[in-house]
Amino acid sequence: MASTLTPEEKEHLITRNLQEVLGQDNLRAVLKERDLKIYWGTATTGKPHIAYFVPMSKVADFLKAGCEVTILFADLHAYLDNMKAPWSLLKERTKYYEAVIKAMLTSLGVPLDKLKFVCGTDYQLSKEYTLDVYRLSSVVTQHDAKKAGAEVVKQVEHPLMSGILYPGLQALDEEYLKVDAQFGGVDQRKIFTFAEKYLPQLGYAKRIHLMNPMIPGLAGGKMSSSEEDSKIDLLDSAAKVKSKIKKAFCEPGNIEDNGLLKFVKHVVYPMFKEGEAFTVHRKPDFGGDLVFAEYDQLEACFAAQELHPGDLKAAVEVYINRLLEPIRKSFDTDYYRELTERAYPAPVKVQAGKQAGGGKAQPAAAAAGAGTNAAAAVGENTPDKLELKVGQIMDAVKHPDADSLCVLTVDIGGGERKAIVSNLMAHYTLEQLRDRFVVVLTNMKASKIRGVESEGLVLYAAGAEKCEALAVPEGSKVGERIIVEGFDNTGNPVPALNPKKKVWDKIQAELHTGTDGQALWKEFSLMTLNGDRVTSTLAGCSIK
Repeated sequence: MASTLTPEEKEHLITRNLQEVLGQDNLRAVLKERDLKIYWGTATTGKPHIAYFVPMSKVADFLKAGCEVTILFADLHAYLDNMKAPWSLLKERTKYYEAVIKAMLTSLGVPLDKLKFVCGTDYQLSKEYTLDVYRLSSVVTQHDAKKAGAEVVKQVEHPLMSGILYPGLQALDEEYLKVDAQFGGVDQRKIFTFAEKYLPQLGYAKRIHLMNPMIPGLAGGKMSSSEEDSKIDLLDSAAKVKSKIKKAFCEPGNIEDNGLLKFVKHVVYPMFKEGEAFTVHRKPDFGGDLVFAEYDQLEACFAAQELHPGDLKAAVEVYINRLLEPIRKSFDTDYYRELTERAYPAPVKVQAGKQAGGGKAQPAAAAAGAGTNAAAAVGENTPDKLELKVGQIMDAVKHPDADSLCVLTVDIGGGERKAIVSNLMAHYTLEQLRDRFVVVLTNMKASKIRGVESEGLVLYAAGAEKCEALAVPEGSKVGERIIVEGFDNTGNPVPALNPKKKVWDKIQAELHTGTDGQALWKEFSLMTLNGDRVTSTLAGCSIK
């Protein structure tokens, strides 16, 4: 198909629905000579969901236009992102991403012969790349590096070096992948302009940059892997799709903050073959079917409130299931079911006296880096007895009667705050403790410590010379549950720990940080319900 298109037709496919193009003159010049070489990168962390159809729709356009497309799996970046997952897990996720992306593009009806996949570690650990990182660091200012990452790197007062290096690494990817253009969301714009400024200073060409708009999720705002109702999983059943679409934010007449309409514009219409139109089926009593040959007609009808949100939802549901059905079928094999479970091992609910390792749970535990294929049997002193939550320290004051202790006021979500006596003041200033996100044990029986009642514990890694509060995964929310892998107690109320039986003391004796800094109970990770790991920069320490 691509060989029969004119350069102008190829340019239209490449640029349609984009928010911005940097270097369009260069794009036209390349297309007059040959097909464009382009890459899109993604970190293999969270599980891909339906929002991935937005960039995949553009990748489909690129392939239709005859472009040579490289998908970069940024596994090294994923590992360095707070070391959320071990290498064994990232390898499985890379396989999952490749399988999912192929299935999505096949669902969109495009050929894959000019598509290739590359892992960052295929070249980012080479001598040449490393030397270029050093060369780049000799010309880039800290100000420019922080500015470039402002939209995509978490902004804190004292940023990690990884966040400062991030834009430079992404810029160098353009050269090492030997592409003409990089594609990404408009939130990447500052990184793209950073690359345009600094790559020529190393003697490398300035690339073309293609930017997609940011699309709101089903709940309004960003579609997030951590918010179940804001996204539809690619393997969700038709019934789940219906349930989530019903809950979607779809205010009458609102065409701006409307994830359903944006999805139709950027995914559904581009997949249509010539002559197809978006159809809304309605009963004759409600005006009969509506057919929209162009997206602008659909948007105008909804803006005028001539199309009811319920009817729009029902129509979008049909097209989403049309996209997802081929993916469901392709993943309905033992191989892909097991790959999914290895890549995203779900916490296993374990019943008393039983092992958490039968059937599919075994490869999940092994892939997550566990030393065994199953968690230990639940008993009186196993971590399902702990109620751990993400908390935020709202205030920290010195203990009135103990110089080495402080009293923390910790928000644990749901409008609840706990007063916790801690010895972290020996390792942090009070100001450093305030606003910090921490892991809190919330079902301790309240007890007085040097005359002040303490209602819980803030967990920390205890090194020989230093103690450090455990780091919650980036993006975690106050009140979010933290579990131990294989011991999911979130469905049941957790009673207060019995101090007479020393339940906490016996569980705590097995808590420690691994050689990579992951927080563990025995060999099982402390993690959010999404599988993101709790960590510390202190390795090989006990956790108290």
